Amino acid sequence: MAQATSISFNKFLTSVQSAVKAASAKHPKFKVEAPNAITVSYLIRGIPIPEGILSTVTLGETQAFANEVAAHIAGAHPEALAKPASGTAPEGAILSVGRHIIVGIPPVLQALQIEK
Repeated sequence: MAQATSISFNKFLTSVQSAVKAASAKHPKFKVEAPNAITVSYLIRGIPIPEGILSTVTLGETQAFANEVAAHIAGAHPEALAKPASGTAPEGAILSVGRHIIVGIPPVLQALQIEK
């Protein structure tokens, strides 16, 4: 069984905040506040997108935003994402439940421990 990888929560949150800021600059329809928390579930690690933004963007634009966030996080914490196929960029993940959408990164294939 693979060894768990530890990441500092503060460093990870700072990286996520930086990733969201950079992705928002590149995708101006996504005026998302820098998150102060991260949703961690079995399917995704990410941030919610406000409904007001979702009503003005397409699924393709949302995926592009998620990909941008994932690329920045992968640059700061490559151990936090499953390794993409050789030569491909990391893909962001989108989870939609009801009228709530979370964008972020897919779960890693190994255990990941986030510490304070």
